[in-house]
Parts: sequence; C-alpha cells; structure tokens
Amino acid sequence: MLDIGVLVVSLDVTASAPQAQNHPGGAEEFVSALNVLGVVALLFALAGLAWWSTVKQMAGMSAAPGTDLGTLGWFMGVWVVMMVAMMLPSVAPTAGLYARMTRQRSPVRPLLFTAANVLVWCAAGLLAYACFELGKAWFGAHLSWGAGGRWLAAAVLTAAALYELTPVKSACLSKCCGPAALLHSWRDVSAGSIHMGVRNAAWCVGCCGALMTALFALGVMSIEWMAVIAALITVQKVIPWQRLVRVLTFAILLGLATMVVVAPQALPGLVIPSSGAASTMGMMN
Repeated sequence: MLDIGVLVVSLDVTASAPQAQNHPGGAEEFVSALNVLGVVALLFALAGLAWWSTVKQMAGMSAAPGTDLGTLGWFMGVWVVMMVAMMLPSVAPTAGLYARMTRQRSPVRPLLFTAANVLVWCAAGLLAYACFELGKAWFGAHLSWGAGGRWLAAAVLTAAALYELTPVKSACLSKCCGPAALLHSWRDVSAGSIHMGVRNAAWCVGCCGALMTALFALGVMSIEWMAVIAALITVQKVIPWQRLVRVLTFAILLGLATMVVVAPQALPGLVIPSSGAASTMGMMN
C-alpha cells in the first residue's frame, strides 16, 4: 500500500529548515516536501470545488436507479466533474508520491499525471453511457423498477461485492496505489507523466470500476451514494489493511443488494422510482 508518510513533512525536516543554506541536501528535501504538500492540497481543493459544483448541478434531478442520463454531451460534462470530485481524494496520495519521486520540483508533472487519470475515467464514462443506452434500447420497460430493474440493481451490487474478493481486485488495488507500479512505468519526462497517469488510471479502473458500477445501481445522480462510493474508494487506497477493507466493502455491497430486494423502501438514501416506467432526468431548479 501507499506509504502516506511520504506526503507529510517530518518534524526533523521542518526543524532543519533554518539550516538549509548549510545543508544543500536538507534544502532539497524541504523543497520536495513542500512540493508534495502543495500538490496534495491543490488536488483536495479541486475535489472540494468539484463536489460543490456537483451538488449545485444535481439539485432537483432524479436520484433514482435507472434515471435517464440525458444527452452524451450533458452526461459527459457532469461525469467529468463527478470524477474530479470522487477520484481526486484517492489519487492525491499517489500524485504526491510521484511529486516526491520526480526530480522536477514543480506541480506540472503531478498535475499532468492527475489529468491523465481523469481522462481515462472519462473514457470509462463513455463506455458506461453506451452500455446504459444499449440496455435501454434493447430491454426498455423490462428494466423498470417494477419489473426487472430492482433485480438488476441487486445483481449488479452482488457482482460488485463478489469482485472485491477476487485476485484481480487485489492485484489492481496494489498496482493502483503502490510505489512499485510507479517505478515500473517510470518516465522522467513531461510526456512520461501522461503515460504513467494513464497506466495508473487503468489499474484504478480495474480496482474501482465495479464500485462505480454499483453507483449506477444505486442512483448515479445521487449525491448521497456518490459520497458513499467515493469514501469506499478512498479508504481502500489509503488504508494499509487491504484484505480487511475489501472484506468490509464486500459485506457492505452484499448488504445493500439484499436490502434492494427485500426492503428497498427501508434503505436510507435509495430513491425508488415513482412509476413503473424508467425515471427520467429531472430538470435543474
């Protein structure tokens, strides 16, 4: 797992700052630590801004499962902001580690690394949109909540839960947030930052794609479920006890799947479609 200690300025480095002029190595270490903290703080600030924008955009929209995604352009605009809000907190430690590892002490390359991550998640959003539209065209009313929609949502949540226990999930998680993966794909040029960001994001999609699919089953336009899934993704990437966190995530997702089938009305935060037909996108207030 990612060593979060590399993202914090240690007390001995801070204490030695006044002596930096006499110790060039200490000065370089101090600048490196400041650069890491600056990158991480910037990414968290951008994530906070994206959360504010997302809450504002989604005011008045239907947060039920099966909500129509609107036009491709509109959906992608919302999706990009959602990914910035949900993924930057979990990407920030890896970007900070990259900022510490690179010889260039500036935020440019870590930001390119992060932008490449967001770009890959945009591609994942395109795939999700295509699957949603195809499913709606092929199955239509059969996927309404009163027909097979509830069972499909439960099946998606169950599949996402089972995926947490697979070796593929374990491998993707370790590659997604481990320093070894960064070293394996290291490119010490600006273009290399994009290459490394794409590779890192590909592992991240393998790690978190099932959780993102679970968000569609719970209501992709639901702020509450966005927060829950974002929290699970972040915890999985920063907590060192991988297996324990994956087992807990499995239990949470399986519990949600059971509730969707047995008592969906008792599940906090779940908005049940009000009619047999698929719910449509609400207009902004």
